[in-house]
Amino acid sequence: MTSASPMPLSFSREIFATVSPAPYLLANLTNVEGEEYPRRTNSRQTDEFRLPIINVNSLQHCFGSAVVRTGDTAVVCGVRGEILHSSDIANPPNVPATSLHPQSGTAGSDTASPAQDIYEIPALNLLVPNIELATGSSPAYLPGNPPTALAQTLSQRMLSLLHSTRLVDVNDLRILYQPPATPEDEETPDVSPAVEIKAYWTLYIDILFMSLDGNPFDAAWGALLAALKNTKLPRAWWDPDLEMIVCSDAISDARGLNLHGVPVSVSFAVFDTKRHKGMGEKDMAWVLADPDTFEEGLCEETVTIVVDGLSSNGMQLRRIEKSGGTIVGKDIMRSIVGRAAKRWEEWHSVIGQAGG
Repeated sequence: MTSASPMPLSFSREIFATVSPAPYLLANLTNVEGEEYPRRTNSRQTDEFRLPIINVNSLQHCFGSAVVRTGDTAVVCGVRGEILHSSDIANPPNVPATSLHPQSGTAGSDTASPAQDIYEIPALNLLVPNIELATGSSPAYLPGNPPTALAQTLSQRMLSLLHSTRLVDVNDLRILYQPPATPEDEETPDVSPAVEIKAYWTLYIDILFMSLDGNPFDAAWGALLAALKNTKLPRAWWDPDLEMIVCSDAISDARGLNLHGVPVSVSFAVFDTKRHKGMGEKDMAWVLADPDTFEEGLCEETVTIVVDGLSSNGMQLRRIEKSGGTIVGKDIMRSIVGRAAKRWEEWHSVIGQAGG
C-alpha cells in the first residue's frame, strides 16, 4: 500500500501574493538574494520603469491616433475634429484683431499670446478628452456598469493638464477669413479689413484602455501626446459665396499641430510597511517607479511629476501631484524629479522613433 505524498510546507508564489499581498511584496523587496538592488514582485528594480511601445496612425478614420503599451497596460487614443462656428457661440471671446493673421493655423505660427491660449481654449471647450475602460481590461471592470470614478477622474486630470501646459496652440484651431478690400479701403491703403474668426476646430480626444495593469495616467497621457503630435487637420476656410466652412480633401493640404513642448507624466507609489499590520516592528518604505496594479493596491502615497525637456531653460517642471502619506519629503522629492527627467528622455526618444 502506497502512502499519499505529503502536502507541501510552503505556498506557491501566486497563493502567497493572494493571501498575504503586503508581506509578499515586502519579502521580495527585502530578499536581495545577492543582488545590489532589491527586486519587486514584477522583477523590476524600485526605480525601473516599463519600456513604452508606441504605434501611431493606426486608426484611419481619425485625424491622429496612437497605441501605447507599457508592460500589460495598453491604451489606444484617437483624435477627431469637429467645426464650431463662431455664429453658434453665445458669448464669443474678445480676441484683438491685431493678434490674428490670415495664415494663422499653419504649423509653426505663434501669433497668439499665452493669455489668449489660456482663455479661448478652455472657455470654448475646444479640447475634449474622454477615457473609457474597456470590458475585460481588468477584472475590476464588468460589462453593463456605469462609468467608473477612475475614468472620470482620469478625464478631468487630462483636461486640467492640457490647459495648464498650453499644449495645443489656439492658432491651429482658428479658422480665419480675410474680407476683400472695398473701394473705400483702396483709398486708404494702410487700412485693411479686419481678419475675422469664422470658426474653431474642436478636438475630441477619445482614449480606450484595452488592458490595465497599473499607472493608467502615464499611459493615457503618453498616448494622447503621441496622437496629437501625429494629428493633421484638413485645410479649412470660409467661402463667402457659399457662406459656409469648406474643407480640402487633399491630404497634402492637411497641417499638423504646433504643440508647445513635450510634457511627460511620470508617476511613483510609496510602499510603507507601517500602513500594514503584522509587518514587523521596523518601519520601512520604498518609492516604486511606474507601479503596477498589485503595487497600487498596497500603496496609499502617490506622486506624479510632469516634466518637459523642450525648453530654452532646460528641463522644466510643469506639475507636481501628490496624495496620501508623509514619506515623500524634500530630499525624496528631489530624487523623484531627477528620475522623472531621465524618464522624459526615454518617452521623447520613443515618440520620436514612432514618427512624432
